[in-house]
Amino acid sequence: MADDRFHVYDTTLRDGAQQEGLNLTVADKIAVARHLDGLGVGFIEGGWPGANPKDTEFFRRARTELDLKHAQLAAFGATRRAGVKAADDPLVAALRESGAPVVTLVAKSHDRHVELALRTTLQENLAMIRDTVSHLRAEGQRVFLDAEHFFDGYRSNPAYALEVLRTAAEAGADVIALCDTNGGMLPDELADIVHEAVQSGARLGIHCHDDTGCAVANTLAAVKAGATHVQGCANGYGERSGNANLFTVVANLQLKRGFDLVPPGALADMTRIAHAITEVTNVTPNSHAPYVGASAFAHKAGLHASAIKVDPNLYQHIDPAAVGNDMRMLVSDMAGRASVELKGRELGYDLTPDNTKALVERVKDLESRGFTFEAADASFELLLRDTLHGQRRRHFEVESWRVIVERTKGGELVSEATVKLHAKGERIVATGEGNGPVNALDKAVRLALEQLYPDLARLELVDYKVRILEGTHGTDAVTRVLITSSDDTSDWATVGVAENIIDASWQALEQAVTYGLLKAGHETD
Repeated sequence: MADDRFHVYDTTLRDGAQQEGLNLTVADKIAVARHLDGLGVGFIEGGWPGANPKDTEFFRRARTELDLKHAQLAAFGATRRAGVKAADDPLVAALRESGAPVVTLVAKSHDRHVELALRTTLQENLAMIRDTVSHLRAEGQRVFLDAEHFFDGYRSNPAYALEVLRTAAEAGADVIALCDTNGGMLPDELADIVHEAVQSGARLGIHCHDDTGCAVANTLAAVKAGATHVQGCANGYGERSGNANLFTVVANLQLKRGFDLVPPGALADMTRIAHAITEVTNVTPNSHAPYVGASAFAHKAGLHASAIKVDPNLYQHIDPAAVGNDMRMLVSDMAGRASVELKGRELGYDLTPDNTKALVERVKDLESRGFTFEAADASFELLLRDTLHGQRRRHFEVESWRVIVERTKGGELVSEATVKLHAKGERIVATGEGNGPVNALDKAVRLALEQLYPDLARLELVDYKVRILEGTHGTDAVTRVLITSSDDTSDWATVGVAENIIDASWQALEQAVTYGLLKAGHETD
């Protein structure tokens, strides 16, 4: 298990699951827990048994289905109710019976919350904390305490907020996490309060929400002020603006502050784990997330590329490989020769100065007409190959294509596409039906080519985006289409631009098929 001198505590399965639109099944929670354990976090908060049937089921299944190598499970719950002994409170019993070696109790540390939300006295709240902590400790469980609304409580009544810490520690709580529950703190004032709280003698942790955009900064400030336990969520999940992103916190502490938080080699798996969790949660990954985002080490400006060509560290704060990410060069109208040369090298091509110059000029010309290559690597690679070979080399030639959209008597819309192609010396005519014109074209072109190129059976259109370009008008506006395709092993994106949306879609679709054939090892005939 993890070193107990400093805790990395994940609360994705409880606090993170409160994010709007994020719904986890028990199987999802088990899958996420396995990923977090693979990173090497010390504690995984599984949820609130007794208060939530799904969380109760999670702890039941975790006993047989989770073989954690690094983490310990923590069950979350509240202190006993006012006027009831901890031993007699059914929610405390659920924590006791959860099988979790660690229990994290939430307790009020803001005097107004005690009186207005709990509707009890300040002294009874302290008794609730003392009784629940000591009871669970006597039952053999380790106890952490989340001091809810601590920072707002400290500003309202500092003596009482600190008394909550002392009471919990004296009762046997190993750690008291100071919670910025409303997420309204800024780093300097938060650090000052943590420094004062450390004087209580209790071991302190930090739990921050991101409502000011400072959750990670506040967490780091708390550590500098004396906290030795950090809480956060994978990918910054959580209600409202989210919680402190645990991946960013861990990377910052380990790479910038020299903390030894996760097992050797685990940090280099962080990007994969972050993305794997987004697949389970079905939440679109933030491409601009620090360290693990797809754009975290992506460079677009030509000036940057020129420097990176000399030394990547001139425009990167770490080696991306340290967190399992990669440097990427984006090609756009801002690109200079260095950007194109580095992108070509990234794709496996060595460009001559003449090739590079010609390609830069071609990219800038096309982008001035609405094309974009920073999000369409496959289209750029095809353009690069055209430049190297002097002309477009094709697997097939298009004689013509057409699409008909028909509304039937019953009100159903049906699209039918016909394509006429020449490939491998044959003239092929194929017709496809779909639920829309692009879907029909996609089916028709694959019907036409699959007999000659069976690999196309694995090709799938997985995303389709349309944008009306700025500076144009109404229904005759220039349209840009981005298509993402997949062959079950990887994805690639292609772009088309035209005044007609179907024409733009065909351009992107034709390139997608061409790139898919190249990727499958079919050089042009």
